[in-house]
Amino acid sequence: MAMVADRAGVSGQTVSRVVNGSPRVDPATRARVEKAMAELGYRPHRAARALRTGRTQTIGLVVTTLATVGNSRMLQATAEAAEERGYALLLVTAGGTVSDAFERLRDQGVDGAIVLNEASALTTAEDRPEGLRLVVVDAPQETGLRVVHSDHAGGAAAATSRLLSLGHQNVWHLGGPADSFAAAERERGWRERLRAEGSTPQPLVRGDWSAESGYAAAGELLEATAVFSANDQMALGLIRGLVENGHSVPDQVSVIGFDDVPDAANYRPPLTTVRQDFTALAVAAVDALVADIEGAEIEGAETGDAASALDGDTQTIVPTLLIERASAIRV
Repeated sequence: MAMVADRAGVSGQTVSRVVNGSPRVDPATRARVEKAMAELGYRPHRAARALRTGRTQTIGLVVTTLATVGNSRMLQATAEAAEERGYALLLVTAGGTVSDAFERLRDQGVDGAIVLNEASALTTAEDRPEGLRLVVVDAPQETGLRVVHSDHAGGAAAATSRLLSLGHQNVWHLGGPADSFAAAERERGWRERLRAEGSTPQPLVRGDWSAESGYAAAGELLEATAVFSANDQMALGLIRGLVENGHSVPDQVSVIGFDDVPDAANYRPPLTTVRQDFTALAVAAVDALVADIEGAEIEGAETGDAASALDGDTQTIVPTLLIERASAIRV
């Protein structure tokens, strides 16, 4: 380590921070240290370091399912963000509660954990085993835990506003599961925007995030001229269901989704949607957890192309963006 520090022209402490994946290292300095490590063939011994520091450089990720596109993309982005900071990722699935998942993670000696999306609905401060550092993606701030989430309500409001601006008198909503924080926030954004524009929300139609549930919901949305779907998968199923019932999209019904999954631009028609920045979301969650693990203050920094806005010291909200395509047109 001393040889690496000498070659890179930095202190031994800086080398240690790079080796331990600390975010408190200037990118140019990090690159110089990593170059020196590669030239000298230096590789840290994880087991020895764990004995010395009391940390395993491993973080857990708790999910209920990987069947949804959003969860799968978050897994990929979280794994990449953790690796960039020198941490391995251990995935566990939660059943009825997250308590068992937390116990499994603690048995594996992880330094902390990120609870992803739908599992967050099951999470309270009381669930957390003593000593396990935790960041939750998509949960109310009132949980008393460190929370990171997309601006679900703002994105939903933008989608609703766009449909109203296209001349639709009202906007129906195909919502997500009743126990989902993200679904509740998107429903709130839809309702508040309609009421602000003097429009009465139509009865909510609910799905379960799957394309199949969107297809099944089409029969309840045949009176609609505009639908905001809480995710792209349900929007895809909805479009198929509407077309099979003789309703042309977008000529008779405009549809906007949420997430901007990779294939959204290749739907027929290409889907107007609200983009979540999954990379920024994962980076914000990993940075918050690593900062807690390493005892550092997270001060809010740019995460990828989108800046996360730090609200106090317990919540980070990542902006969303409306992406306009061909599934929503003027009436």
